[in-house]
Amino acid sequence: MPRPIEALIHPDALAHNLGRARAQAPDARVWAVVKADAYGHGIERVFDALRSADGFALLDLAEAQRLRALDWRGPILLLEGVFEPRDLELCSRLNLWHAVHNDQQIDWLASHKTHQPHRVFLKMNSGMNRLGFTPAAFRSAWARLNALPQVDEISLMTHFSDADGPRGIAHQVAAFEQATRDLPGERSLSNSAAVLRHMGPGAGLASDWVRAGILSYGSAPDFPEHDIGHWGLQPAMTLRSKLIGLQQLEPGDSVGYGSRYVAERPTRIGIVACGYADGYPRAAGTRTPVLVDGVRCTTVGRVSMDMLAVDLTPVPSAQLGSEVTLWGRGPHGAVLAIDEVAHAAGTIGYELMCALAPRVPVRVA
Repeated sequence: MPRPIEALIHPDALAHNLGRARAQAPDARVWAVVKADAYGHGIERVFDALRSADGFALLDLAEAQRLRALDWRGPILLLEGVFEPRDLELCSRLNLWHAVHNDQQIDWLASHKTHQPHRVFLKMNSGMNRLGFTPAAFRSAWARLNALPQVDEISLMTHFSDADGPRGIAHQVAAFEQATRDLPGERSLSNSAAVLRHMGPGAGLASDWVRAGILSYGSAPDFPEHDIGHWGLQPAMTLRSKLIGLQQLEPGDSVGYGSRYVAERPTRIGIVACGYADGYPRAAGTRTPVLVDGVRCTTVGRVSMDMLAVDLTPVPSAQLGSEVTLWGRGPHGAVLAIDEVAHAAGTIGYELMCALAPRVPVRVA
């Protein structure tokens, strides 16, 4: 019998979450962002649930090829554009749209021989300071692209650095609008945080294309200020295992490496077949939430490579083989958002999704 750990992907949750993006931005088209193998969920596993999107956005040419192999004929956007001139050949062959964020990429396009002009998304650095042309250089870049026979339609794009926090997006929207005034082309501004926090009735932010990333997978981009319940999102991934050991601690007894947890009272402990080699965060210390038979408990002590320990005080009926939900959907309708686990480990839900280890079996629920 295989080790009792598995990840489940929930297509109904993916479809529901994509619907939440549409509800927030009813006049926009929606990119389903599937970079990093669909945030660790697997492109092939999420495709059917997300194929109602207007397009897919990602980074890697190989992932774009996988989408075309799934018979997706709609738009695919390379969010970081091409990385060398020959990538443009594959863009032509697969009909890929791609971001342009530096002069070198424009030079490559100018030298590219193609019978089919490319659809490009010209990216502005409106304050994120990662990729893109500054507002002062943006119109010049647009003019260079517009003069190229290799380029068809030019869309305009930027990325918000603080859509999930108190600084907000106003300063970047102002920079973008001033630099793009009177320029033609569709706009793509909103990431998941902007869709949820700055779009919707009365919000005022308009975008022809929105980018549904982390929200599609059931994580709140502004946790802990808001959780998935607040935004009406559902977990798209469940990581679950079972109890494989039971220990009775007396006061003074410890658990695990370094004796980081010492019992102050008689405590029944469960040992779970899950550890950092499965992708569970080693930094998650005592009091990280976990569900046992659908009942909320907490971890104790250090996470090991293959095991972790749980305080079973809230669920005295737990036995060997009891179901343990590390995140996602538990028994009896219980839910443990991945954001809560990530927060306890000092990270974000994105990282846990992407860190799921190859040794963990994954199936579509």
